[in-house]
Amino acid sequence: MVKIIANNIEMRFGSRLLYRFDRLSLAQHQTIHLQGDNGSGKTTLMKMLAGLQAPSSGEIHTEGFAPNPWWRRNPLLGKAVYLHQHPYLFDGSVAYNLNYVQPLCDMTEQEIASRTQTAIEMAQLGSLLNQRAASLSGGERQRLAIARAWIMRPRLLMLDEPTSNMDKLSQQLVLTMVSHLKQQGTGMLISSHQSCSLTGLCEQTWQIQAQAIQVSPSTLDERPFTPSQQELRYVTAN
Repeated sequence: MVKIIANNIEMRFGSRLLYRFDRLSLAQHQTIHLQGDNGSGKTTLMKMLAGLQAPSSGEIHTEGFAPNPWWRRNPLLGKAVYLHQHPYLFDGSVAYNLNYVQPLCDMTEQEIASRTQTAIEMAQLGSLLNQRAASLSGGERQRLAIARAWIMRPRLLMLDEPTSNMDKLSQQLVLTMVSHLKQQGTGMLISSHQSCSLTGLCEQTWQIQAQAIQVSPSTLDERPFTPSQQELRYVTAN
């Protein structure tokens, strides 16, 4: 089982303290709802866990992942997929965006082709394959981004306000894709300042409040951290 663990984290922007906490972990087979007011630091926390932003102090490490190649300087990149509420899409067609991730998939060509076709059908993108991604509506862009992640079958997935700018049809299609990933064992952290169709899949809540993060129900592993040979350990604070 793969896991990302954050220990003794403090996050500041200048003199402003966003939050501090002793320990949080995101693992396969977990689905967690990340709650907090606008500006509370939900996106920042996701970016820290995905290796895209360093905390002001503290340590983040992973368990269960294969070592990175020597040229990848950030050990967290590629360990988890992070999707912003305004996802980055490549300058090309919908089909190009879906096919772009194929070299990153640890599957046979037949499995990738089958999974890509299934993603197209689940996200109802068949009629849009030749359309430029830049011309899609907000809901269509989200469906494309989640379909692209679905093809990769990530072990950990972080969804930042995934149902924003979505109509009911898009929300239902995304719910189906995310439910499939949950059944396949993908660990997920879903950010939303209010309940939505996806948060009903969650069995745990992280609430950012009063410069701290409260976990409910409490399932934290309270064992003291002792590095082992199976762990990839590193300090991410500047």
